[in-house]
Amino acid sequence: MGSAVRYWAEMMTSSGMVGSFTDAGTGSAGTSRETASIQSGRFTAPKWGRAYSQERWGARRASTVCRGSIAPKGIWAYAHQDIDEALAVRLPIDPPHGRLMMRSLLSVTVLVLLISAAAAVPAAAAPDGQVTWGVHISLAPTWFDPAETPGIVTPFMVLYGLHDAMLKALPGNPLAPALAESWTVSPDGLTYEFVLRRGVKFHNGEPVTAEDVKFSFERYRGSANKTLKERVAAVETPEPGRVRFRLKQPWPDFVMFYSTATGAGWIVPKKYVEKVGDDGFKKAPIGAGPYRFVSFTPGVELVMEAVEGYWRKTPSVKRLILRVIPDPTTRYAALKNGEIDVTYWMTASLGEDLRRTPGLTLRPVVSSVMQWVAFVDQWDPKSPWHDGRVRLAANLAIDRQAINQAETLGHSLLTNSIIPNTFDFFWAPPPPQYDRARTKKLLAEAGYPNGLDAGDYTVDAAVVAIGEPVANSLQAAGIRVKLRPLERAAFQKGYSDKKYRNLVHSGSAAFGNAATRIEAFIASGGAYVYGSYPDIDGLFREQATELDKKRREATLHRIQQLIHEKAMVAPIVQVGLMSGYGPRVEESGLGLITGYSFSAPYEDVRLKGK
Repeated sequence: MGSAVRYWAEMMTSSGMVGSFTDAGTGSAGTSRETASIQSGRFTAPKWGRAYSQERWGARRASTVCRGSIAPKGIWAYAHQDIDEALAVRLPIDPPHGRLMMRSLLSVTVLVLLISAAAAVPAAAAPDGQVTWGVHISLAPTWFDPAETPGIVTPFMVLYGLHDAMLKALPGNPLAPALAESWTVSPDGLTYEFVLRRGVKFHNGEPVTAEDVKFSFERYRGSANKTLKERVAAVETPEPGRVRFRLKQPWPDFVMFYSTATGAGWIVPKKYVEKVGDDGFKKAPIGAGPYRFVSFTPGVELVMEAVEGYWRKTPSVKRLILRVIPDPTTRYAALKNGEIDVTYWMTASLGEDLRRTPGLTLRPVVSSVMQWVAFVDQWDPKSPWHDGRVRLAANLAIDRQAINQAETLGHSLLTNSIIPNTFDFFWAPPPPQYDRARTKKLLAEAGYPNGLDAGDYTVDAAVVAIGEPVANSLQAAGIRVKLRPLERAAFQKGYSDKKYRNLVHSGSAAFGNAATRIEAFIASGGAYVYGSYPDIDGLFREQATELDKKRREATLHRIQQLIHEKAMVAPIVQVGLMSGYGPRVEESGLGLITGYSFSAPYEDVRLKGK
């Protein structure tokens, strides 16, 4: 359809003047409040019981047309795209009696209608303005490359801007089609075929093709890469817009692992990566997301700029800045004085002040962020953590209710699991208990009547606000630990490299289900697994190929029961993240995606008056 005519039809439809339009060339159509259609140049108005062809109405081609009701009582306008040659408007009068009066109008008249219509309903505004986030961690260039995505949610803060995935979590849909507009699974569960969305391009203008999808999967080396590649027999590209994954055996979690639980399904441009190399890509990443990379200053900020024509919608805000401000007090001061527009991870005292400050909005979000103490030495017979009584004692020593109230104003959920309660296959354990007397009794039974020196308690510096009161709870019960905070990127690397001893303050907000969380932190071979138990590993292998959902659920529930019975971890809370935003922001993006910790989708973020 000619752009002018299509614009006019869409504008008239949205304004309520037009019922609908159909492009006879492409078959695309708007939704109509009045029953009517155009097919191959034929206009039908069932409410009148008559049909009118283009030839009868004087139009010279039947390729692209639009129609609509432009006045009360059934007056219809009918326009051809060739404005200079054959634009005509025909007005049927008194339709119940079928009487017609035909009047040809000059092209100039139609152009006046187009201009008037455009004035009445303006085109979608171009991206404008700037929104700045105060982020609580240092941004690592490794997060600019989906191939290196670890089993945590933090990199998605960047991925949702610069890159796009085959499938991803979006508002109202935890597994929404994105670069893949559809996918199918063979009856035997061995073949998954994805159809790519047409016309999508990377930021350098290259089209997103099946070869890019295959390349992105094959170079993926982040969390669960071993699990993925051991189970995929082949990746085929029968057409530029079609990708086929063949599995070695049925795997019901393939789509979950491939899409939202890892970075394997986030697509990068093959030709560009091969040209610049991995290091060059981190310095100047190119993706297919709603925002393109502008600049990155280590320890300071990442700057991104809107991509007009992004397939889902053109972003409203032109420029996004993720500014690194690790200290919460400094971050909050920047929000109050207008240096930033959105802040993440507020402490309780700052959250209270934010809630009382005119113009500022506190936005708590119960996320999928689970935090727990990992006993990484429990498989070492010489360690006190090898004794299940000591691990249980630590569980009973943590005053979770006090931590929740003091650090998140009661917005967190107390939990006895490392798996969010919104995940598929979640098993609801008994509620956590706080019992200091029993803690001391268990320690005495294990040979530590005077408590024990438990060594380092390594924690991500960004979550010290929760790690510190946990350490205090343990200390008060006679479990003497030394808090050791590390900056997030360094913390995650040391954790995955198995460098830590004694206790680790662990956590994850990665998308997925119970199986994906168990794979990363509990089962043998996981990214953050220091040791495992044969009974749990056997059950995990069993559920991985079980196609009956009920039987699979029972197996995953049993795994979670064993984790609880063995006191493998000490769960703390499902975090209610306290973020906030300033007076310029209409839509912060916080909480739009269920369980997601940060603002997203970025193209939905809006400033007031925009």
